[in-house]
Amino acid sequence: MAKKAVRKSSTAAKKAVSGPRKRSAKAQRERVLAIIDRLKAKFPVAECALTHRNEYELLAATILSAQCTDERVNMVTPELFAQYPTAQDLARASQEDVETIIRSTGFFRAKAENLRGMARCVVEKHGGRIPETLDELIQLPGVGRKTANVLLGTWHRIPSGVVVDTHVKRISRLLGLTTSESPEAIEQDLIKLLPKEEWIDFSHRLIHHGRQTCIARRPKCTDCVLIDLCDRVGLPSL
Repeated sequence: MAKKAVRKSSTAAKKAVSGPRKRSAKAQRERVLAIIDRLKAKFPVAECALTHRNEYELLAATILSAQCTDERVNMVTPELFAQYPTAQDLARASQEDVETIIRSTGFFRAKAENLRGMARCVVEKHGGRIPETLDELIQLPGVGRKTANVLLGTWHRIPSGVVVDTHVKRISRLLGLTTSESPEAIEQDLIKLLPKEEWIDFSHRLIHHGRQTCIARRPKCTDCVLIDLCDRVGLPSL
C-alpha cells in the first residue's frame, strides 16, 4: 500500500507541473501586448545595465558579459578603459595585460583574445570606427547576434533583432512565448510575436524582471505583475 501511495503522490506531482497553454494566434498576440504593457509600467526606463560612454566601450563590455554578470563586468571595465580608451589602444595591448585586468569575468583568456581581435579588426578593416550593421558586426571576433543586437539596439536604437540572454531565454519559456531551446530559435519566435518597435526594450525589461522578481532559483511568483499571464512552464502549480 505504501508503494502505491508513493506512486500516486509522484504521479500527482508530475501532473502538477505546468506546460504551455494552447491559444489562438489572436489570443497570443493580445497576451503579448498585455505583457509588454505591464513590464512598461513596472520598468518605465528600459536601459542596458552595462556601464559605457561610447559604442566602443559598450561593445567591449558586452563581449566581457558572456557567462558573467553585468555587475562584475562593471567592476573591471573602468580599469580596462582607463588603460585602453580606444580600439586603437586595445589593438596594441598585450594578451597578458588584458588577461590580468579581466581575469575575474571568467574565460579571461578567450575574452582577452576576442577583445584584442575585435579591436584589431575595427582598426584594420573599419578605420577605427565600430561597424553599424549586423552583418559587419558579427564578422568581428567575439561578436555574435546577441552582442551585435545589444550594440545596435542600445547605442543606435536600431531594432536589428531581439537580445536573448539567460534571463530572456528562461522567462520567455516560462511565459509560454517559445518552446525553443537555442537563443537563435528563441529570437526568431519572439520576433514573430513582438511588435518591431518593442524588440529593443522588451529584452531590457525582461532582464530587469528576471533580476528582481522572476529569479531563476526562487521566482517570486506571488509578487509578479505577470502572474495571470504566465504559463509557468515547468513550474509546479501554485
